[in-house]
Amino acid sequence: MGYFRELPEVEYQSFLSDSNSSQNYLTVKNLFRRNKLRDDLQNIFTLFDKYEIVNGARPDTVAEEFYGSSELDWVVLMTANITRVRDQWPLSNRDLYKYAENKYGIAGLTSVHHYETTEVKDSQGRLILPAGKVVDENFSIPNPDNVKTDLNPVVNVNNYEYEVRENDKKSSIFLLKPGYLQQFLNDMREIMIYGRSSEYINDNLIRTENTRVTNP
Repeated sequence: MGYFRELPEVEYQSFLSDSNSSQNYLTVKNLFRRNKLRDDLQNIFTLFDKYEIVNGARPDTVAEEFYGSSELDWVVLMTANITRVRDQWPLSNRDLYKYAENKYGIAGLTSVHHYETTEVKDSQGRLILPAGKVVDENFSIPNPDNVKTDLNPVVNVNNYEYEVRENDKKSSIFLLKPGYLQQFLNDMREIMIYGRSSEYINDNLIRTENTRVTNP
């Protein structure tokens, strides 16, 4: 992921067994230097394009298609507000089936997960009951065209159907339009620059306190 190249570095005192001096340091990426898309920008829809993740696509393949570089996968995740890829990125059809099978067992895939309503309209086409409301199996309403009878506008949704629906919800994301990409990268790199402090070495490197020297 190209994101790690964008992170500044920090020098820690070396605790390695072969270190022979209290002045030895290890240079590592500063993973605590985090960045996120500004909240006010997330509400400006003209900056984003709606994108549908196809079956089997990964953040790097989406970045290659949308921005022309697989190394910008972190931009895809950041602008789509995805912080946990494992939970928030849609699974492929194959992986989804394996996930559902492990969760429910083969026999449990077709077991009822919940019941929901079907759409009901009266003879004049007016909506009486929308589809998709979670209800009990025995839910009923008066027949709008014959009040002496009841309707049971209920269907069951099995466990696998439920997981497919939940996975499909993850497929629609919003990505920063390519025309704003360079400004976004410039702003992020500016944020990553260290300010002047006692730990400052240069704009991209700081050094932590050496406890072997400062502690008695």
